[in-house]
Amino acid sequence: MPTAFDPLDLAGTRLRNRIAMAPMTRSRAAGNLPDESTTTYYRQRATAGLIITEGVQPSVRGQGYPSTPGLHSDSQVAAWRKVTDAVHAEGGVIFAQLMHAGRISHPSSLPDGRPPLGPSAVAAEGRIFTADGMRDLITPEELTEDGIAEVIAEFAAAARNAVDAGFDGVELHGANGYLLHQFLSDNANLRTDGWGGSVGGRIRLTVEVARAVAAAIGSRRVGLRISPGSGSNDIVEHAVAESYSALIDAINPLHLAYLHVLESPDRGLTLRLRDRFDGAFLLNPHTPGRQTGTADLPLVEQGVADALTFGSLFLANPDLPARLAAGGPFNTPDAATLYGGGDHGYTDYPPLAA
Repeated sequence: MPTAFDPLDLAGTRLRNRIAMAPMTRSRAAGNLPDESTTTYYRQRATAGLIITEGVQPSVRGQGYPSTPGLHSDSQVAAWRKVTDAVHAEGGVIFAQLMHAGRISHPSSLPDGRPPLGPSAVAAEGRIFTADGMRDLITPEELTEDGIAEVIAEFAAAARNAVDAGFDGVELHGANGYLLHQFLSDNANLRTDGWGGSVGGRIRLTVEVARAVAAAIGSRRVGLRISPGSGSNDIVEHAVAESYSALIDAINPLHLAYLHVLESPDRGLTLRLRDRFDGAFLLNPHTPGRQTGTADLPLVEQGVADALTFGSLFLANPDLPARLAAGGPFNTPDAATLYGGGDHGYTDYPPLAA
């Protein structure tokens, strides 16, 4: 079996290793535009086999948090081009994660103070960070049939923009309680039409978005992230194995580049999904009480995953593949600088050579 340090053919795109950078919100995109520091941040991490960017909103109403970047305007495409050029100059591969926040947003972050969108008019429990501080989540506006069609078109348009910006592909964010995951859930989606009410109805938006994006840019450039059974952002899911098995069966004919699973405590479910999916299987393993690290590398050799994704360890260690190969040492992430701010805690973590 291959190791985590061996190359991987990702639907025709060669990855230099099987160590991928997981998507991580950093809230440093002033005006919703990546800047010179963003370019440096991703260039520093280009030795990853695959970089998956922070969540990028496909539309203005898809934004969830302050200072997150988009891919719905010409200026955003031009700004991202500098990032992708820098990563490619270092021999890296980079996918943009397309994330519609759905009900996990607030009017203060949206145009004209409009409410966030959701599958049903049901507010999530909890609070959200805004430019005005922490605010209660509110009841979203229920998407109409026309609204759903618009969301699907926005994902496809953003994917085309991603290709124009030089990205090697896109990852659809169907996890962590955001819009696609809200439709998959039992508590955020109370619809009784064809977009809810049954397993087939709840998976439909994710499938239709994947189909539209694959048609727009080619299926080999499209990945999907899921988090089966995750309670993130007040999500409740019943019949998890049935729902996600049905989802995989529905997307397999599309021949997507990969499935990216944020693992639950149920490793058996992970293995069932891995066996069921026809493409490359990326795993962010369940590691309670610790970061994903060297102890998880054997999952590739064991065949549990084709590649592993690393979050906070990649944030603090720009040369993570080299550090994993050496067994460390590892920089410790500074929790105070995770979101917002300047270059401190963003581009100033030292490489191993230093």
